[in-house]
Amino acid sequence: MKKLLLLLGCLFFGLVLQAKTVTLYHTGDTHGFFYPQNGTGGAAALAAVLAREKAPYLLLDSGDFAEGTVETQRSQGLKAVQLMNFLHYDAATVGNHEFAFQDSGFDALLHAADFAVLAANLKDAQTGQYPPDVLPYKMFTVNDVKVAVIGLAHQNPTRKTRKYILSAPFAALKKALAEAEKKHPQVVVVLAHDSLAEDRPGHPFYMGNIGRKLAGRVHVVLGGHAHQILQNEHRGGVLFAESGSNFQNVTKVTVETDDKTGRVVKARSEQIPLDISQTGENARVKKYAETLREKDADEVVGRTSAALYKRSWVPGQMDSPADNWVADATCRYAPADVCIHNTGGARTGLPKGNITRRDIFDLYPFDNTVVTAQVSGAFLKKLVAGGLVPRNRLAYAGLSVAYCKTKSGKIKNLQIWVRGERLQEDKQYTVAVNSYVAGRGREGKLFNTLPKGALRSAGAKTVRQVLEDDLKNGVLVPPATGRITEK
Repeated sequence: MKKLLLLLGCLFFGLVLQAKTVTLYHTGDTHGFFYPQNGTGGAAALAAVLAREKAPYLLLDSGDFAEGTVETQRSQGLKAVQLMNFLHYDAATVGNHEFAFQDSGFDALLHAADFAVLAANLKDAQTGQYPPDVLPYKMFTVNDVKVAVIGLAHQNPTRKTRKYILSAPFAALKKALAEAEKKHPQVVVVLAHDSLAEDRPGHPFYMGNIGRKLAGRVHVVLGGHAHQILQNEHRGGVLFAESGSNFQNVTKVTVETDDKTGRVVKARSEQIPLDISQTGENARVKKYAETLREKDADEVVGRTSAALYKRSWVPGQMDSPADNWVADATCRYAPADVCIHNTGGARTGLPKGNITRRDIFDLYPFDNTVVTAQVSGAFLKKLVAGGLVPRNRLAYAGLSVAYCKTKSGKIKNLQIWVRGERLQEDKQYTVAVNSYVAGRGREGKLFNTLPKGALRSAGAKTVRQVLEDDLKNGVLVPPATGRITEK
């Protein structure tokens, strides 16, 4: 019996020796949040986690690092790249916000990056080739295992690009994968600035197609863009993971391969919250991050009586206090029948008590201004209906909505009131809206149907300046929710 146990032990030990593990660390949608918030997150906490890792690893990012805070806004994203260089990222792909500072700003980010910028679907518009600082994929060796990392940029940049073409991601992936396979990788990782959340029943998305059509060739997909946390989701044997946003978490992925065959045996992911009480902070990275801090951003500019959250805690109410405040402040700046704000524009809420300029930047980092227009009730109805699917994407002041959804996600029984009266489709209404929604935002494509000259500037102030001025009116009380109700 002892001999049998010894033999089995030797066999098990042999199997362990034959298995090699690839370790990956992943972030996404960090948006320039270099510093902790309420004891969690930040670059120094991430560095503390990495410092404890004994195995070789790759540090990867799914994009949207260049815009989101005062540090990134004022440096046009360069401080984010400098910090990523300091953290020794191995590769990142291109999010929509990497184009926030136009083509010249994007070029500067590429030139500054010491890590590989991977985007198989990004080409130079004139040459049709990859830009000098962009690769479709890169081969790495991790723990003696060959790993191919393929990047997929987001197809709809925050600002339109004239210098580059962003093609369909899935077709670009297949082409890059075929090229990478000629170098015989044992593990293939896709680094994408898109989310598996977009792949829904009846509405297939290319992220889901990776699992359905490329299983066995692709092993891990690391996504982003939706700011969701996704762990250990498998589609067709492909592991999908997403790491949330704002440097609040890091994902650790381990991929086991068979040393004899080179095949992937198992892949799993683990979410690691960057809770400083658990992770600590790396002193060297913390000191460097402090050199990037914009000092005047921590000046107090107002107060709140309570926290403004980015969600309602009342079932069925789809609006939030933070979004409602942005819409209300817009109306106080540019009086109108209806003021419209995109919920994706407000990135965070506000804490209770003293509010700093940094808090306002964190909530609304963009340089959008306010425009006004005269629109029909029919236009408003169509805009509101479109803003409710696939999720609530618009917030309003002066307008309230009630609706139901069918099982397939379609809107029914839509009811709209403007200033307490039922919407009249043949009536003209004055609307105020931020320039992103009115000009190039997905949420406001309907504004492109208005006649030329219909949109008028309400002034030179950015929405962020409007919000800071609004705090001067006294202590801010969180607006009530209930403007958008799903029954």
